[in-house]
Amino acid sequence: MDINSYKGICVVAEATSANKLTGVTWELIGAAKQLSEQLNGEEISVILISGNNDVNPLLKEISEAGAQKCYLAQDDKLAAYSTEYYAKIICDIVNAKKPSIMLFGASTTGRDLAPRISSELNTGLTADCTELGINEKGLLAATRPTFGGNLMATILCKSRPQMATVRPKVLARPEAHSSNNLEIEKINVKLDGVPLRTKILELAKSLSTACVTIEAAEINVSGGRGMKTAENFKILEDLAQALGGAVGASRAAVDAGWRGHCDQVGQTGKTVTPKLYIACGISGAIQHLAGMNASETIVAINKDPDAAIFDIATYGLVGDLFEVVPALTEAIKKEQLTAAI
Repeated sequence: MDINSYKGICVVAEATSANKLTGVTWELIGAAKQLSEQLNGEEISVILISGNNDVNPLLKEISEAGAQKCYLAQDDKLAAYSTEYYAKIICDIVNAKKPSIMLFGASTTGRDLAPRISSELNTGLTADCTELGINEKGLLAATRPTFGGNLMATILCKSRPQMATVRPKVLARPEAHSSNNLEIEKINVKLDGVPLRTKILELAKSLSTACVTIEAAEINVSGGRGMKTAENFKILEDLAQALGGAVGASRAAVDAGWRGHCDQVGQTGKTVTPKLYIACGISGAIQHLAGMNASETIVAINKDPDAAIFDIATYGLVGDLFEVVPALTEAIKKEQLTAAI
């Protein structure tokens, strides 16, 4: 492999059902800008695959985020995500354009797509990264939790392209700049003969509101093993409702069947960075901390004064959560009522 022929940083974009870029796509373009600065200004490109005829809102966001070029692949067959179709298109682009670095969001789509592409291209992939940089030899230094989250490993890839998936919410979102100029190159989509192993029959909205809001909510109330039962999460729901926030859970609570996986905060769940994170009955295992330790303000409620969660908490309350949380909810409601009067 002639690695010198590979140049530039390429981000694979994802869009929401509302025809907007996902937050992690913005974050990846921001990371690509920082990497480019360390690589003497190498080009930042974005791959946008869409079955939507109106991609102008997405192109506008890609430009505002700071990308210099967009490879646009449009086809009616791409209306719903398909591993086979997306992988074929991206591999064709990579083989033709030869980017040195490929970045994907560690979303459901990214975690499905990136390994398939790395296998097709016979290159390495560092998954679920929390930090990106360039080392002294000009290689992508991708850092991720390892050994159950007890250590952070920085991984280098000598083949090309160097690939990584990055967890949402761990990188800073860049400011939008309307003055940026975006070059758009339309890709000739060739999907004839590509076998499909799955067929989308119906797209259903999530049954849980929390699945939609947990990452976007500015206030998160999460429960752990100390909640004891699924029914007890009702007191957290009451507090979250009073605060206008979402309810999350630790892995222990999810494994116990008390909450759905879409509510899980932590290394194997979602990363959240709310303005206020209230941890109730959560011990503070490093795997959980990896998903919420960047929260602006952390309040911990636990009856164990030695719980590890207190080590990172902004404020700590040592006490029985079944007494503290309802009292806190009641106090907030009274304050809201007084303010309304």
